[in-house]
Amino acid sequence: MQLFKRIGVIGAGTMGQGIAEMLSAKGLDVLLVERSQERLDWAWESIQISLDKQIEKWAITETEKKLVLSRIDRIADWSELSSCDMVIETITEDLEMKKQVFAQLDQVCREDAIIASNTSTLSLTELASKTARPERIIGMHFLHPVAKINLVEIIRGLHTTDKTFQLTKQFVEEVIQKQGILVYESPGFVTTRLICTLINEALHTLSEGVASAEDIDAAMRIGYDFHHGPLEMADRFGLDAVLAAMERMFREFGEIKYRPSFLLKKMVRGGKLGVKTGEGFFRYDKDGDRL
Repeated sequence: MQLFKRIGVIGAGTMGQGIAEMLSAKGLDVLLVERSQERLDWAWESIQISLDKQIEKWAITETEKKLVLSRIDRIADWSELSSCDMVIETITEDLEMKKQVFAQLDQVCREDAIIASNTSTLSLTELASKTARPERIIGMHFLHPVAKINLVEIIRGLHTTDKTFQLTKQFVEEVIQKQGILVYESPGFVTTRLICTLINEALHTLSEGVASAEDIDAAMRIGYDFHHGPLEMADRFGLDAVLAAMERMFREFGEIKYRPSFLLKKMVRGGKLGVKTGEGFFRYDKDGDRL
């Protein structure tokens, strides 16, 4: 069976940072790639802030923080990815940009390397078509916050082989010790498809004046034991990301239940995107905590 020791992470946004930090904490060597040194430096600072918060909560020690950071290499030269056993792409949900990344990875990665995408809505089959190894392309959809949520959707594209799936499942369940679920390619997979529908219905409920944002979230948080209510979830995902996912599912399925709420569109147009801008349906401080 394939051993996984060195993992590439393409994209150092919120998800890329979380994945890189989690992989390093599991003892893996990580190569973190971004399109500019400025974005790499910002990601590095954000990972350090995340680790410092854990130190404050007595979750890790200063020594453990240093160990995690020591296993993450920030790189600009993609040729270094040839040393990786697996590469996880986690850039923004833009199909054309992701296609370019996959075409580039196909040129630099080893033949036996697995190339995975953290996409939440896009077609793995379409991404794989840009490579000469569609059988080794797979989806690994992590949920935010990566370190705390022990679920990974493992998505099979049309050409993904049983061997690639089994190796990825082994990586998820034995190496990083999370629960993997098998998903056959479909827009939104399982988690995005269901949670976006819930968020959209919460938005309709709010816009119809049925209840306040606070009470809608309290109903689901207290009544159904949700960690966050649907509106705060939307804030934490980023309202622009929720809108993009809803619009893609609406285009793909053509069903009215996936048509995004007008209130969601209005919030995005107004620049109220949630945690990332400090305000969405609720207000947040710079650390992402509710005010």
